[in-house]
Amino acid sequence: MTLEKVQSLLYQHVPASANDYCVELWKQSPFQLIITKSRKSKAGDFFCASFSSTPRISVNNDLNPYLFLVTYIHEVAHLHIFRNYSRRVDPHGDEWKNAFKQLLQPVLVQDVFPEPLLTALNHHMKNPMASSFADARLTQAFRKFDAHHEHMITVHDLPEGSLFLLHGRHFKKGKLKRTRFLCQEIKSKRQYLVPAEAWVENAQLGFEFGR
Repeated sequence: MTLEKVQSLLYQHVPASANDYCVELWKQSPFQLIITKSRKSKAGDFFCASFSSTPRISVNNDLNPYLFLVTYIHEVAHLHIFRNYSRRVDPHGDEWKNAFKQLLQPVLVQDVFPEPLLTALNHHMKNPMASSFADARLTQAFRKFDAHHEHMITVHDLPEGSLFLLHGRHFKKGKLKRTRFLCQEIKSKRQYLVPAEAWVENAQLGFEFGR
């Protein structure tokens, strides 16, 4: 993959003030950069079969520039851990957390991220999670920069007992368990923990009335 191709892809998706830094990360340890269609299960991923093969990083094409940037650096951190430790450590353990913190730090500035997203990111990076979507505060901050975000409905927005469609399956919203809601899939009757900030479709509002 050529430098020109990488520059062309990154310049379309990351904030302009972070362009040069993102390209520099690629130059330090080149990899195949793939921009994919939207995936409901993940925003990006890293794969490398062996030290002799070319690493691959993919990022969803529908992410807003700020989420794209964080996802890109999240996956580059996986590349650094693979180069240093192969698969001998936890993919999201202390080694990855330290690498992610170090790689993201140069762009955690107001020239790149607007407030209050910068504040939410700084808080999140004290102990970064495997998925930024597990951090409800950070997810809300990111979504303010999504196109048409005001028309999106999350599980958190729905009253308990509401029905909704998620990943092609129908659920009924239940009780909050920390940052996730215990929801019952209608077809199987099985219980699932659904992130509070998960986007849903075809919501049918339900309300619990006092007896």
